[in-house]
Amino acid sequence: MMCWQQQLADLGEFQAGVSLAEKTTLGVGGAARWMFLPADVAALQQALRCLPQTLAVLPLGRGSNLLIADEGFDGLVIDTGALRELRHDDRTLIAGAGVRMPKLAQYAAQAGLSGIEFMATVPGDVGGGVAMNAGAFGQQWSDTLSWVEVVERDGQCRRYPAAALSMRYRRTLLPTGSIVVRAAVNLQQDDREAIRQRMRQMRQQRSNSQPLEQPNCGSVFKNPVGDHAARLIEAAGLKGYGIGGAQISDVHANFIVNRGDATAHDVLALIRLVQATVKEKFAIELEPEVRIPAVPS
Repeated sequence: MMCWQQQLADLGEFQAGVSLAEKTTLGVGGAARWMFLPADVAALQQALRCLPQTLAVLPLGRGSNLLIADEGFDGLVIDTGALRELRHDDRTLIAGAGVRMPKLAQYAAQAGLSGIEFMATVPGDVGGGVAMNAGAFGQQWSDTLSWVEVVERDGQCRRYPAAALSMRYRRTLLPTGSIVVRAAVNLQQDDREAIRQRMRQMRQQRSNSQPLEQPNCGSVFKNPVGDHAARLIEAAGLKGYGIGGAQISDVHANFIVNRGDATAHDVLALIRLVQATVKEKFAIELEPEVRIPAVPS
């Protein structure tokens, strides 16, 4: 019987020792022991069926809300970038996990469908967006999500209605170990130019208020109820503060930027400093929005 590595090589692109710093928008972190890019959903299903149950698996899309440890990931990273289905049926838009959210927003605008304009400003992809209920400008995935399809660790592809996912601010309850492969949103008809104008305004506002010219992972912390993480961090006197090659942005205090030579250790040190300082000054515990996968032991 062929080993699982050979089976994966037959189902898509399979590599060993791939740098994850090059696969994330923050640009830090070590290497993945193995990386697999399935050719399609069926290939992903077959791949998951042949993996050892003890093997750690990490889904990866755009890598825009992800902090990889300097030690890397001692397991299998599954890149969903080839899952790029994109179509609509009346007012329902269906997209594969690898579709970038800005492209999804543009497609909706072209079809005269409104409700996901905020996605024009979010650099991630559909899979990651659904998994964390990503949002901006008062909108989020849960506002329009109809259903999501995931491939679970047993290789079965299952569909779940949005109502079954307990979605709330930056949280989606997906089956443990599952990988998003497809999602559907229900939108509203609107004038194409009106939709595009709202998207332009959002992009301009984002450009004016966020450090887009430097590598970053987006908002680092979730906003506490009734407040904003950026306000608390700035009030704590930490805006612009740096450790090593990482810095709390002097443009937006809820962003940590890579000044060119940051390590994951630098970023984690800043995250812990912010949490400790804000808790000490304001008795508020900031919860990370950025995903920090554990290093498999």
